[in-house]
Amino acid sequence: MNHRTTILALSMSVALNMGAQTRNGGISQQMLDDIRKVEAGNTAGKALFNAIAANSIDDLAKNHANQGAVDTHFSVETASQSIADQKSSGRCWMFSGFNVLRANFAKEHGDSLNVEFSHDYLFFYDQLEKANLMLQGVIDCASKPIDDPRVQFFFKSPIGDGGTFCGVADLADKYGLVPKSVMPETYSAENTSRMSRLVASKLREFGLELRDMVAKGKNGKAIAERKTQMLTTVYNMLCLTLGQPVSEFTYVFKDKNGKAVGEPRKYTPMEFFRETVGGPVNGTFIMVMNDPRRPFHKTYEVEYDRHTYDGHNWKYLNLPMDEIAALAIASLKDGRKLYSSYDVGKQLDRKRGLLDLNNYDYGSLFSTTFGMDKAQRIATFDSGSTHAMTLAAVDLDADGKPVKWKVENSWGPDYGQRGCLIMTDSWFNEYMFRLVVDKKYVPENLLKEYEQKAVMVMPEDPLFQMDE
Repeated sequence: MNHRTTILALSMSVALNMGAQTRNGGISQQMLDDIRKVEAGNTAGKALFNAIAANSIDDLAKNHANQGAVDTHFSVETASQSIADQKSSGRCWMFSGFNVLRANFAKEHGDSLNVEFSHDYLFFYDQLEKANLMLQGVIDCASKPIDDPRVQFFFKSPIGDGGTFCGVADLADKYGLVPKSVMPETYSAENTSRMSRLVASKLREFGLELRDMVAKGKNGKAIAERKTQMLTTVYNMLCLTLGQPVSEFTYVFKDKNGKAVGEPRKYTPMEFFRETVGGPVNGTFIMVMNDPRRPFHKTYEVEYDRHTYDGHNWKYLNLPMDEIAALAIASLKDGRKLYSSYDVGKQLDRKRGLLDLNNYDYGSLFSTTFGMDKAQRIATFDSGSTHAMTLAAVDLDADGKPVKWKVENSWGPDYGQRGCLIMTDSWFNEYMFRLVVDKKYVPENLLKEYEQKAVMVMPEDPLFQMDE
């Protein structure tokens, strides 16, 4: 058999095999031929391939007409503060939450005092509490089969470093806060993946053991004692990676120039929390969201998706974007920053620190359109809250309408606009999802709506992913 005959035989074999493997709905030879025929007529395809093969898609899709200088003026702006860096961790929710708490502290002292809270300290208890939430959740659902969606929820993601402001509130109210100087970051705090994978693996092992204990009819006391032993193992793993949480320390407050104010004194974490925050965080705020898939002015709660077993589920009042913007503006005008979350990866110009719907024209590059609206993007997992940042400023036009917004980010002071990102109002409307607002800036009618009986939704919902 000569070379040409061999190639012909192989081609026929591939075609026959393809036909034999194709079912209704599969890619048939005829379908593939039709697709190739259309592509063969694409005269610009070769040049585009050469360009895309050798360059970043974003570089090629960048809208040159939108590359002017970024307007950094804001008509309403809160006091600036230092920018932190979450490094290779998903703790943006804690960084944004702490930004709000420390900004409130500074405002209460006429912006003359600064405080930096330890992320490492509260993260230790976040991980311990999430471990307990997983183990107790497994116990609660032990009568369900292993492939039940709720059981799989706990085993699929036993622990993680993402979260929301509800976690900041529950954890700080329960364990207090400490200064960053007395419990600084460790390598595993800033690089959480390996620690999280190891703890998660151990929790899955423990979860199977607890299910087996329930199946064998072990009493509640024996199961609770075994769970405590399991958490002791987790506690030890956390001590080795994050450090033993401090229980008492000496601290002196400093002004913006680093000069000590007053005399050093001893604090427990709860005493320091009361000194800097003033009291419980829970009960002082409401969380609002924009989910155009669901009716507005209804309250929703996410079952089992919280940081502590005895804490608070996520609870949101669903509002149109113009009403969310009004709440944010009221807070910012009074000098109060806000926890907020976004789909930050969409249309982000990292170099300029600008979020704008016109930054990139992917449609023209690929000769197509990307036409889903916000509700469709959420429903199909194409978009959702991925990152929390601290809303710090808004620029209003002559009619008091927002033109652009500014957030304090947690990717370090050298990223974007000196550690901040600027977003146009049109981008804000499309990719902003959650906002935490102090109750004193919320109209009475919305406070009443927030207290209505919540509709329970499942944590698998596309929108209810944790901020990272």
